[in-house]
Amino acid sequence: MAYMTQKDLANTEVDCVRARQIADGVHSVQDAIAQAESHYGRKAESVTLLAATKTRDVGEIMAALKAGVRVIGENRPQEIVAKAEILRAEAAREGLSVGVNGEIPLYLIGQLQSNKINKVLPLANGIQSVDGIELAQKISARAQNLGLCVDVMLEVNVSGEATKSGCAPERAIDEAFAISSLPALNLHGFMTLGARVDDEKIVRSGFAKLREIRDCVSEQLAQDHDGNSAKLELSMGMSGDFAWAIAEGSTMVRIGSAIFGPRAFV
Repeated sequence: MAYMTQKDLANTEVDCVRARQIADGVHSVQDAIAQAESHYGRKAESVTLLAATKTRDVGEIMAALKAGVRVIGENRPQEIVAKAEILRAEAAREGLSVGVNGEIPLYLIGQLQSNKINKVLPLANGIQSVDGIELAQKISARAQNLGLCVDVMLEVNVSGEATKSGCAPERAIDEAFAISSLPALNLHGFMTLGARVDDEKIVRSGFAKLREIRDCVSEQLAQDHDGNSAKLELSMGMSGDFAWAIAEGSTMVRIGSAIFGPRAFV
């Protein structure tokens, strides 16, 4: 993560040209989401746009918020720590509240190591990248100690690609039920990354698999709670495949480069 020494992530300045580029990106993505909702028979505004802000500084994130973004996702715990408090202060100046108890939630959407849990929990509304019960149990214990209730999503590796994290689809239902019973956690839904291929049928089949898992778990939880359990979210779809994800039932798409442009760092 050399970029964290090469780029000041806490920088709050953004020039008007860059701010306009980001605003145009946000509006373009919002239009594309609306078109996909219409094309695939989804209800208007049923899909939430999450801005994936890996390597983006506070000024760039603020430009996205001013353009209408209302959910933020960070890939790395270190970036949440570097940005969260400054971002919260900058947002407050604009009459916006970001992070825990705020109207604009901040999620961790990348891998979480055990030694970073305590640093992330007070700053993030939820963690979308919980890969199984073992990590969930650690988060639950830390959340209890901090007096917090944390939204978590179970990350499922629907493509089976070795480079991707997440639990195997055949284990996902059991893992989800186990997580849903842990104290201080709220099972908020499921997350996945689409297959890294340019084949609509293959990518959509993975997304469809996760929707089926979600529907199965939602149905059972509703029965267990007399129909009072909240609908579980489906966080799937990124800049290159979000329309296909919307076609298969995604309720939240995680968009980075289509908003902010190509990353200068990885």
